[in-house]
Amino acid sequence: MKIKQTTTFFIFIALFLGVSCSTGPVKEKAVEQTGETVLINADEAAFLQNLASLCGKSFAGREIYSKSGRNSWAGKILVMHVTVCEPTQVHIPFHINDDKSRTWMFLAEEGKLRFRHDHRHDDGTPENQTLYGGFADGTGNGFAQNFPADEYTNTLLADNIERKWTIALSENLTTMSYQLHYAGEMVFEAEFDLTKPLDN
Repeated sequence: MKIKQTTTFFIFIALFLGVSCSTGPVKEKAVEQTGETVLINADEAAFLQNLASLCGKSFAGREIYSKSGRNSWAGKILVMHVTVCEPTQVHIPFHINDDKSRTWMFLAEEGKLRFRHDHRHDDGTPENQTLYGGFADGTGNGFAQNFPADEYTNTLLADNIERKWTIALSENLTTMSYQLHYAGEMVFEAEFDLTKPLDN
């Protein structure tokens, strides 16, 4: 029992320090959350840690693809700020010009990695359409994760569009991309340059 407790303690310490202590293939990692133990896929945990490695920094981005007929963000100033970086969550406020209503939230919830869009008014109150997103579908790795829309999102948006978001980091952590797909077709992509942090 003491050996098991000691091993669990070192796993928690390694997770907080962003260090892998695995001696072989690991399918799940323990994450401490409000006194409970939440098991998330090791690839999802690694992805969360890679996002957290950008903590406290801001990065400029640009639209690199928008399907014809969509409102384009080309020419607009896109900036992501990596603010909250905890073992079970990373928050990234995403600004478009002076619009600061959006925050991307990556959360260890219900044993899975969840991606949500938190939309708020200037006074901090939630917008009508907020917290939509989905859970990682198990096909990702430490650098990229796919998030099909969850039941809450489909009910909230009620438009029968098969949404999926893909968030991808290059393996050398020089870029991060945000992609939106409808029914398997990419309709939008923005890319952020991680090599040139902005002055906050």
